[in-house]
Amino acid sequence: MSCKKTNRTYIGGQALIEGVMMRGKRAMASAVRDPQGTVQIESEYLTPPEKKKKITRAPFIRGVISFVRSLIDGTRILMRSMDVAIEDEDEQTKAEKWLKEKHKIDVSGVMQSVAVFFAIVLALGLFVVAPKLLAELAFDSNVRTIESLWYNLTAGGIRLALFILYIVLIALLPDMKRVYMCHGAEHKTITCFEKGKELTVENVRGCSRVHDRCGTTFLFIVVVVSIIIGCLVNTGLVYMLPLGFNKKAFLAISLSVSILMLPVIAGISYEILRLLAKTDNVLVYPLKLPGLLLQRLTTREPEDGMIECAITAFETVLKMEADQTIPERVFATTGKMSALLKNTKKRFAAQGIEEDEAEWIFALTLKIPKSAVATEEKILRVAESKEIIRIADERLTGRPLWYIIGDTDFCGYTLKVDERVLIPRPETEEMVMMVVGAAEAGNSILDLCTGSGAIAIAAFKELEKYHREVKMTAVDISADALEVAKQNAKRNGAQDIKFVQSDLFEKVRGKFDIIVTNPPYIPTATIDTLQREVRDHEPRLALDGGEDGLDFYRRIAQDAPKRLVRGGMLIMEVGEGEAKAVVKLFKNCSYSMIVKDFNGIDRYVKIVI
Repeated sequence: MSCKKTNRTYIGGQALIEGVMMRGKRAMASAVRDPQGTVQIESEYLTPPEKKKKITRAPFIRGVISFVRSLIDGTRILMRSMDVAIEDEDEQTKAEKWLKEKHKIDVSGVMQSVAVFFAIVLALGLFVVAPKLLAELAFDSNVRTIESLWYNLTAGGIRLALFILYIVLIALLPDMKRVYMCHGAEHKTITCFEKGKELTVENVRGCSRVHDRCGTTFLFIVVVVSIIIGCLVNTGLVYMLPLGFNKKAFLAISLSVSILMLPVIAGISYEILRLLAKTDNVLVYPLKLPGLLLQRLTTREPEDGMIECAITAFETVLKMEADQTIPERVFATTGKMSALLKNTKKRFAAQGIEEDEAEWIFALTLKIPKSAVATEEKILRVAESKEIIRIADERLTGRPLWYIIGDTDFCGYTLKVDERVLIPRPETEEMVMMVVGAAEAGNSILDLCTGSGAIAIAAFKELEKYHREVKMTAVDISADALEVAKQNAKRNGAQDIKFVQSDLFEKVRGKFDIIVTNPPYIPTATIDTLQREVRDHEPRLALDGGEDGLDFYRRIAQDAPKRLVRGGMLIMEVGEGEAKAVVKLFKNCSYSMIVKDFNGIDRYVKIVI
């Protein structure tokens, strides 16, 4: 008898190839162990019950929908698990590789569809057509006597016997034994949760491998209900059709009606299963017993790794149902690049991430131009898919893409970036061009709040191209940021830049022809409203500009005139809506100018002393 339940759950499952799928009301997750021993997870959100049409939740109808959905989704996910558990990309024939590369035909995908079709045909033939034909050998179905009743009962008995025989025979297949072990892991995990125990391998292993809401029990109920309904329908047909009706035609009609009645049978069986699963009453137990006994055939004691997969899938569903901001996940398998790209863009869109970032991930991982990503029809290897998915999964946590990649492009120079520095923005590149346009050979240039060193390095290298050697000094208050900036200078051949740790001008000596700066300019109260990528990951020290965002500009306005030569220029990047206020801070300058960025926003302020 099933154990007493302290937790109620609607989560059910399905055994996969080397893994387990769990499905709740709002989310579904599969966990499969690949040949390298890694547990891969694929998850997706489902339409919640309250958003479905009421008719789809009506008794009996919901059973039909659940049956069809389980058939479609179950087959799809089973095939997906096979792709993960059996990596055969190195075992493809030359013909298969040629079809993939030249004609973009995935042979395995075609074969899977064909296999599903024949599996359905085989099931109908084995469990619907064969029992009737075999019963016809002993009894005449088209007579209005007790013989017709015996015919229907015999056909039903044969159907039940074939069902049990089928379960026993496929259990002899080595691969199916492992699927049955995963089936046992699925049941044990759900039972462990329902008993109120912590989901650990040890606790799960001690639980029963049979469960009230099992698909095996459902199929058994389907067989029994089909016998009862088959007797009623077939008897009805005998009395509806005229005496002496052609036997072959009668058998054809009977078979057709039996197939058409399958949705009705599924709907009734589903409701019976729900009713039986809701109670542990001893009086009801005899009705459950046949299904529970059959589960002893379709489940086996699982390995610890299978239990780990079942726990992972179950906990993933629990978390996703509790928090629907958790991103969906996808398996890493061999397949078309376009399919994974579409899936990645979908996952990003659900989290408000630009599709452009998905294309960057593919371009950088596969080392192809970003412009070619949308049209490329490359077949991805497992290793390539894994790396793309790894980066995408981390990006979905909110961590900025360029921190994940580890570097970014700025003015054509590759710069290392991590949480110690801001990620250089495209608009800041325009300020570099202003410096290059204003600087002359021999000038002394100061980059205040250098961060990653982006402005100093790009300006220094661009001026070097025009044979205008300058003396470049880069300043930042953060020792961590300066460490990154020095690495970037070395990486780009700009070791002649002088780096100074200083709070603005505090430790800076001498005067400069040009001072360029992109200081913190975001008002303190605004920081918590920024995108999580900026708010939670980029250094607050490089963002916080004080109550109104102008704290650093006030200090620069006070000290910069003392640090510029006569006629020297100060170039500053400012926050949106701050340009005019910044200009007002420089009361004794000889010239000031506000410049818009490529988006038409007042972004830069030029001051000439």
